[in-house]
Amino acid sequence: MTSTETAGTPRPTGTTPVADELRAAVAGTVLTPADETYDAVRAVKLGGIDTRPAVVVRPQTEDDVAAALAVARRHGLPVAVRSGGHSSVGYGSVDDGVVIDVRDLADVEVDAQTRTAWVGAGATAGQVSVAAAEHGLAIGFGDTGSVGVAGITLGGGVGYLSRAQGLTIDNLLAADVVLADGRTVRADATSHPDLFWALRGGGGNFGVVTRLQYRLHPVPEVTGGMLFLPATAEVVAGLVTAMQAAPEELGVIANVMPCPPMPFVPAEHHGSLVVMALVCFAGTADDAAAALAPIRALATPLADLLKPMTYPEMFPPEDPSYRPVAVSRTMFLDHVDTELAARALDGLAQADGMRALQLRALGGAIARVPADATAYAHRSAPLMANVAAFVNTDDRARKLAWIEGMLALLDQGVPGAYVNFLGDEGPERVRAAYPGGTWDRLRAVKAEYDPDNVFARNQNVPPA
Repeated sequence: MTSTETAGTPRPTGTTPVADELRAAVAGTVLTPADETYDAVRAVKLGGIDTRPAVVVRPQTEDDVAAALAVARRHGLPVAVRSGGHSSVGYGSVDDGVVIDVRDLADVEVDAQTRTAWVGAGATAGQVSVAAAEHGLAIGFGDTGSVGVAGITLGGGVGYLSRAQGLTIDNLLAADVVLADGRTVRADATSHPDLFWALRGGGGNFGVVTRLQYRLHPVPEVTGGMLFLPATAEVVAGLVTAMQAAPEELGVIANVMPCPPMPFVPAEHHGSLVVMALVCFAGTADDAAAALAPIRALATPLADLLKPMTYPEMFPPEDPSYRPVAVSRTMFLDHVDTELAARALDGLAQADGMRALQLRALGGAIARVPADATAYAHRSAPLMANVAAFVNTDDRARKLAWIEGMLALLDQGVPGAYVNFLGDEGPERVRAAYPGGTWDRLRAVKAEYDPDNVFARNQNVPPA
């Protein structure tokens, strides 16, 4: 019995005109609310999202994708495209519509000689990392192994290796895309270059990506793990300075947050604000020690769990049943000094429950790409900040107001937003993700490839 059933209540029938038409048209699986696996398949990563699509299609081929689009359009149904299901606002699903769930398109083909890989859109970052590591290679996809490669790539892709290798999109060589009219095209630097430009940061606005080709990099070993430091203004500001000055091979995600009750952190710090730094250095252990020395010198660590490992070990196993309910907002920063850090710590101390300020250093290889080379245009932004809080139904508005207050006290007038971290914030914030001429250029590409805005279940760019 699923969570949505009650004793004595039969499941609805799975025979509908749309479902029957899809089952006749596709080789993949077609699920309706009548199917036992429907509730498990429709669930997305975050909790608090309970969309109920009319049909979920699990395509096996590009032809399946085209057929699903044709049926949805013929019946006037909204379409959502889902890979890993990590959209913070549930854009991988849609009420009473058709979900094209690409998780069965998950093949990973690594060519060690050319250091490239063709990857199905439904593969996860963890799966690709394991396959590439067998050849001593890697590509950065963020910091979570269960994220779908298509979703994170199309928005940009910021992760542990970004300062050394660039964003995920900077290592994207080609993409196979099923368009709204059912055609399949390959977008790369010479074929459909306008679409290729838009796919690199423009989100899922232009079609259903089914395969992606990536450039891989040698990463035979890393030093990684968690480093816990006391949360003082001096430590927070010093850490950010050290992150920016460090060799580009060092990636750090600094989370200022209440300390969870972890056994390796002294109990007296549990519940108090700490800095939990997620660290990855792509290189030898000796080089890692040298790069980390300035960070370890900031204060005596509360816990130092950094050790040599393979890159896939940076993505520990996740509990698939863990579906936190959270709200978050993102912004770019110019700098973090002790004054700003003190304000941030004071703001964090005023809240309750699990909440965090996350800080990432950008720059490096990210900044060496011209701003107009991809749809992600924030190449000169030095720092990215995210403020997040876990919420319950009765405190969501209060927690969101606290987050907005935190953004106000951190605001340095740096414009823009990273589209992959946007929530349900309205069209003005989507517009802010694409500054200058980027917005108009994206709208022109949208008008060419999706003039009817079939792909609207996203941070939407309307056609010109």
